[in-house]
Amino acid sequence: MATDLLNPPEGAAADWTIPQGWDRYTAEEHATWDTLFERQARLLPGRVTPEFLEGLDVLRLSKPGIPDFEELSDRLMKATGWQVVAVPGLVPDDVFFDHLANRRFVSGNFIRRPDQLDYLEEPDVFHDVFGHVPLLTNPVFADYMQAYGRGGQRAAAMGAIGRLSRLYWYTVEFGLVRSGDALKLYGAGIVSSYTESVFALEDPSPNRIAFDLQRVMRTKYRIDDFQQNYFVIDSFDDLLDQTLNTDFAPLYAAMTDQPDIEIEAILPEDRVYTRGTQARARAAG
Repeated sequence: MATDLLNPPEGAAADWTIPQGWDRYTAEEHATWDTLFERQARLLPGRVTPEFLEGLDVLRLSKPGIPDFEELSDRLMKATGWQVVAVPGLVPDDVFFDHLANRRFVSGNFIRRPDQLDYLEEPDVFHDVFGHVPLLTNPVFADYMQAYGRGGQRAAAMGAIGRLSRLYWYTVEFGLVRSGDALKLYGAGIVSSYTESVFALEDPSPNRIAFDLQRVMRTKYRIDDFQQNYFVIDSFDDLLDQTLNTDFAPLYAAMTDQPDIEIEAILPEDRVYTRGTQARARAAG
């Protein structure tokens, strides 16, 4: 999402979509996808929520090379009525929300260079497709994403996009889910990252806190390193239920005079799975 973009770039449609240009990918670009895919496919079983692995199978993402969005959308449409559309990069908030509200997931059509396997500032096709799209085959999570898009349209009218963006960050991008006595990954920013897939579950540094809607929307986050907090949902059903059955207008109003919560803070009312050492953040200064 972005807030400083005014007009579609040259070659993009009014809704910022562009052709994927699948036939223009080079052999090196396809090989980069394969390298990224293969190491995540080895790492994630046992760490990621089973719904994600099921989505990989439904979409046949193990097929070598960068997926063709047309083929991908055909499979996704049959599963949950979603499709994947290519965009040139970050898009304005209103465009982003409109696509989600209409069950269209926007994805960059470019892929990182081989020397950028472990970090890329702007989301590429691997982050967007491998990280996000498998869970869109799950009907409950697919409904949550559509509900988020519709909620974003309402938040824009109330000047509350900043609050709602934190919900996206701490769920869709960097969320954990409870699975019996264990925690599992589901956020796209984690599952598409080899190093954060390990850090988010196993490192003693971050806090792992039970999800609370208002708590999440008041909590700051960082974009320059691994997260200092991970919020844990009970299930996708519960996440969707809270989203659909909450009147966000009075919630936004109630938060107007409340201070933001600092990233590393643990509140007395928090249900804490892991009280982190914050060693990584302190070492980074």
